[in-house]
Amino acid sequence: MEPDEGHQRRSRRILAGVLAALFAAMLAYKVLHTGELEQTAVFYVGIPAVIAITIALTTRPRSATGLIMATITIGLALAGPLLGEGIVCLLFAAPVFYASGLAFGLLIDWSRRHRGGMSVIIVPLLLLTAAEGATDATSLPRGEAVTATRATGAADVGRALATPPAFAAFGSPLLRMGFPRPLSARGEGLQVGAVREITFTPRRSLGIGAVPEPRSMTLRVKESAPGRVVFQVVRDTTLARWLDLREAEFTWTPARLSVTLRYRRTFDPAWYFGPLQRYATGQAAAYLAETFTR
Repeated sequence: MEPDEGHQRRSRRILAGVLAALFAAMLAYKVLHTGELEQTAVFYVGIPAVIAITIALTTRPRSATGLIMATITIGLALAGPLLGEGIVCLLFAAPVFYASGLAFGLLIDWSRRHRGGMSVIIVPLLLLTAAEGATDATSLPRGEAVTATRATGAADVGRALATPPAFAAFGSPLLRMGFPRPLSARGEGLQVGAVREITFTPRRSLGIGAVPEPRSMTLRVKESAPGRVVFQVVRDTTLARWLDLREAEFTWTPARLSVTLRYRRTFDPAWYFGPLQRYATGQAAAYLAETFTR
């Protein structure tokens, strides 16, 4: 066999393996989406594992790790237009996909070098790492709360909270990446039962032919006392794809305002999405504290 012919056959085999891996990943996505498991570790660890195993079985490359990472990159690039994901979702999902793919790729390459049985290593690891969130028994605690505090300066916090605020642009680099930003609010008063309707920037996905989707949040005053008010989220089309925001508590003195956001983490694995959501929610709490102390 001529060297060029061998190289061409190997290239065709690799291309066929990449296409097979992408098809397997798409099929896994459809199955997990139907089973409402797209926010669990089964999705974020399982799909890279499907890609890794398909690559290993169909291409037998010199280095499975590099080919797996390249395939994940192609898959993420296609996810926007084909699945209608937004740029922020892809950016936040990419690290955990790459980390999982890297881990499985290194395991495959190691098992080949040491003549180990690939399935003996990968299958138990897949079951352990991908099980989180699939059932209540495999879920870690989800309740979270973050607090941000700012000096009030000369601001009358009580008056500011009782009237619709003027929302400014985000100062946080993370929030500026594409998080929904409040544009306007309707509703007044801090008495129990008072309602706020907040309109946010529309959702813009990367889907082919996608149109902006309006987003809003409705809050109702749950508790009210001098220097303290708790807003309960009663409807949310803004953050519901990202986390389950439950309450926003404002406590203030003449000197300081503290904003506490209580929410329920809805994504797994917790080791990745837990810190990410806490940091992003903390930035949002700081933004609110600054909004009402200007």
